[in-house]
Amino acid sequence: MLKFLILGAGPAGLTMANLLKDSGEENFLVLEKEKSAGGLCRSEEVGGFPLDFGGGHFLDARKSEGQEYILSFMPLEEWNFYPCIRKIDLGRVVIDYPMEAQIHQLPLEDQVEYLKSIAYAGANIDLPKPEKFEEWAYWKLGEKIAGEYLVPYNKKMFGKYFDELGTYWLDKLPTVNFEDTLLSCLEKKMHGQYPSHGAFYYPKTAGYGEVWDRMAERVKGNIEYNVSVDKLDCEKTTINDTYSAEYIINTIPWTEFKDISGCHAKIAGYCKELPYTSLEVRYFEEDREDNAHWVFYPDLNLPYHRRFYRNNFIEGGHGGFYETNTERLVPAEGWKYVNQYAYPCNTVKKREMIKAILQEMEKHNIFGVGRWGEWEHFNSDTVVNRVISISKKFL
Repeated sequence: MLKFLILGAGPAGLTMANLLKDSGEENFLVLEKEKSAGGLCRSEEVGGFPLDFGGGHFLDARKSEGQEYILSFMPLEEWNFYPCIRKIDLGRVVIDYPMEAQIHQLPLEDQVEYLKSIAYAGANIDLPKPEKFEEWAYWKLGEKIAGEYLVPYNKKMFGKYFDELGTYWLDKLPTVNFEDTLLSCLEKKMHGQYPSHGAFYYPKTAGYGEVWDRMAERVKGNIEYNVSVDKLDCEKTTINDTYSAEYIINTIPWTEFKDISGCHAKIAGYCKELPYTSLEVRYFEEDREDNAHWVFYPDLNLPYHRRFYRNNFIEGGHGGFYETNTERLVPAEGWKYVNQYAYPCNTVKKREMIKAILQEMEKHNIFGVGRWGEWEHFNSDTVVNRVISISKKFL
């Protein structure tokens, strides 16, 4: 019997495997559905340069325990540092992100209209905070910014689940209040705070997948590839009636389990109902003339919601890639890759479901961790932080 069985060789699974090895533990196995490791952070060469086919993935420049662990596999001298430049293409004009802190870049008459809209938003006239995201967007930012940017952009990104989104995940968004917006207009510079990726690192000579390839190489004797996981027996802590362990560390989507036994029927039902979106990443050859690393597109007439420009974050890079919710795909030529699991959706009901799943599974020595194990839209450095924290229960 195994001591530890790790499901998935993405950032969460690879971090757990390497932490076990660090501690001297060798009785563990990683099961991976794909033929290679890295999960959503895998890279391959497309058009002569690396392309991260899980979408845009970067190492946040803010120091953390997770960042330090990542850099132990790929030292800082192998990365380039970039102050992050994000833009919003409104069709008639392109401005910097976040919009609420950059409306000073609009014509003066537009600034007045936006400021009036924000000033009369519910958050600024003491109306109660709504529980659903769309209502919150108008409550927080007013009709202009919510209607022209935040609402249509997120409709494109989250598709059929947009109307069900809650508000408990908003720490992913910039913190900009009305006073910040007003000051940005008066001083012609941003006020407020980025929650993540205000600056980032990207490898000098490889894609972001390189660091995860190195993690996988270190534990290659403990990984089995091309293994689909679809059956979980909670009572026996067994996978596919074949792999049994004292502890199961789950980093794959709970929805992958077609057959779950040995736990409450409601929990098995929750595992099948967890909401997520699928994403197509498609290559394009054009370079960008300005310095934007990526650009948001709220226009509902465009299928994609975000474009990344490699010429601005890869040395000598060319072309880029865009992300499209698979509900909005249109036929097009060129290299493409579909990620069935791209974003966990933070619906109102999801928080209750994943909490119940994790509590029940832990009773059976089954622990969910990472973007899919905890069903949270974590960045990779946050995933590593979470695994380090949870691993302390065992190490």
